Amino acid sequence: MISGFSKLSKEDKIKFVSTYFTDPGKAVSILKSFWHKDTEAQKLLDEFSENTLSNYFFPFGVAPNFLINDRFYLVPMVIEESSVIAAASNAAKYWASRGGFKAEVISSVKVGQVHFIWNGDKNRLQRHFTEIKKTFYLNTEPITANMIKRGGGILSIELLDKKDLLEGYYQIFARFETVDSMGANFINSCLEEFATSLKDYIRKEEDFQGSEKECKVIMSILSNYTPECLVRTYTDCPLADLGMFDDGDTPETFSWKFERAIHIARNDVYRATTHNKGIFNGIDAVVLATGNDFRAVEAVGHAYAARDGNYRSLTHFSLENGHFHYELNVPMSLGTVGGLTSLHPMSKISLELLGNPSAKELMMIAATAGLANNFGAVTTLVTKGIQRGHMKMHLLNILNHFNANEEEKIKAIDYFKQYKVSFNAVRELLENLRS
Repeated sequence: MISGFSKLSKEDKIKFVSTYFTDPGKAVSILKSFWHKDTEAQKLLDEFSENTLSNYFFPFGVAPNFLINDRFYLVPMVIEESSVIAAASNAAKYWASRGGFKAEVISSVKVGQVHFIWNGDKNRLQRHFTEIKKTFYLNTEPITANMIKRGGGILSIELLDKKDLLEGYYQIFARFETVDSMGANFINSCLEEFATSLKDYIRKEEDFQGSEKECKVIMSILSNYTPECLVRTYTDCPLADLGMFDDGDTPETFSWKFERAIHIARNDVYRATTHNKGIFNGIDAVVLATGNDFRAVEAVGHAYAARDGNYRSLTHFSLENGHFHYELNVPMSLGTVGGLTSLHPMSKISLELLGNPSAKELMMIAATAGLANNFGAVTTLVTKGIQRGHMKMHLLNILNHFNANEEEKIKAIDYFKQYKVSFNAVRELLENLRS
């Protein structure tokens, strides 16, 4: 059991942690080598989290040629998987010459709940709820004033009877609009005030005398399941405009295979999971680059994919009146002000690169990156196969694994323009070059 670790200085934490390594000095050296050279910048990074020892670097790249709603974007992406930015970039370029992507935010409503137990008379609680709700709005005015000025605030408050799930269980279910902020602190502050106001009302109201012990608040917290915070993005063009594909497929042959691939992803959980992972390859990379919460985005996306009781793909395909139409509907809660988006230097760079978008615009950009990456992956799967392109993108990682020098890398890249990349093939080539 380790006590008081968080109270140690950064140097002492590193010294302590280094004792867990066979070569403590080397471990310390590696940890410190990733510190930011600017001490003020490093101090800021240290304060983002707890028990910070160093920084863990991920590549920051851009995908060009994203034409979304008739506007071009250079999309920043943070991801370590070598083929993701390439797939997104290729798909963006492909669709830019075919009208680009269209996107819209269907709704940006977020939700939160006060979970409580009420063992008193249900009718009495319901009878008073209109007045209770007035106290919620009144007592949260200091919290909501600035948000209302920006166009947001509390949209609705409901009392939900959940006794079928747990004896005496009720919810205060509230909807919020947080405009350009992700709004977690705002929502949670409102909910905690609701809980206090509820208990105060029951304690003071004459009709509830003696009922104080019958109301027990369990917790007050936002929900990351925000199915109403929904964005739609799609591509659409005449079938003939698709052109020929790398393996010689005609637009008709390609669309036939593509449609069946999407049908499989809609109905087979094994394929749906991998299909949706390809979508989040693109979405998460943008979410990370802009300092947003990718865990929340993933959680709501996967929950939404299973909303009918079966886990399904998040995309839809149609071929009607000779038009190829591919669409993604996905919920996500993003912000462009407050939190890490306003503090992390690279988050600010990302947002400026995108033209300092609103939260809704960022939702459309992130969703489109997800659709682009997914389109690229499915296209590759139904034509030339995933491994040829993926392994070529992975070639540098394999070469670095074998400590290849620059001359060897140049020769290997040239060699594998003609041959299939595999771990063993790279090893054999390097052995031949070195002998």
